[in-house]
Amino acid sequence: MSRIFLSMLLLCVSALCAAEQVALHPKLEPLRPYLNQHWQGDLSQPGADAKVIDRSLWSRALNGQAIKTVHSINDGQYGGESFIFWDENQQSLAYYYFTTAGFYTHGTMTFDTQVGEIIAQEKVQNNQNGITEVKSFSRIMPDGTLDVKSNYLQNGSWVEGHRATYKPVAQQQIIFK
Repeated sequence: MSRIFLSMLLLCVSALCAAEQVALHPKLEPLRPYLNQHWQGDLSQPGADAKVIDRSLWSRALNGQAIKTVHSINDGQYGGESFIFWDENQQSLAYYYFTTAGFYTHGTMTFDTQVGEIIAQEKVQNNQNGITEVKSFSRIMPDGTLDVKSNYLQNGSWVEGHRATYKPVAQQQIIFK
């Protein structure tokens, strides 16, 4: 009888631990479909000889109080990490993005529930190409791919940024040099 009780107790404790592991701040819940998925996108310019492959992973961080994204282009040629969190003072999702190129961004996000789209607006610090702001749009498409497009405020004018479709891929290492 005590073995059954002990087994039941261990099962309950395991279930509680599993529930705690998946806890996420309520304001981050719209981003849950992006979590624990490895994504890969081809950022190559049409007609270019060299491939530009971006690999990324979104994961739960800080006991569910944040989401961490990590990405690497061409196995560490360029990359970055960000933390997305609920900012109580701004009453908004906020984030910081740090790059291997020595610049960082900070901004806010909204989630358009009508189309399932993340809209991010960020300020860029220390960019050597004159980019001071970025606005991006991301959403998971019905076929499971992730569509991302952006616009840059560069040298005082808004220009079209990159656009890419990311596919879900098997687990892979995100490499930094």
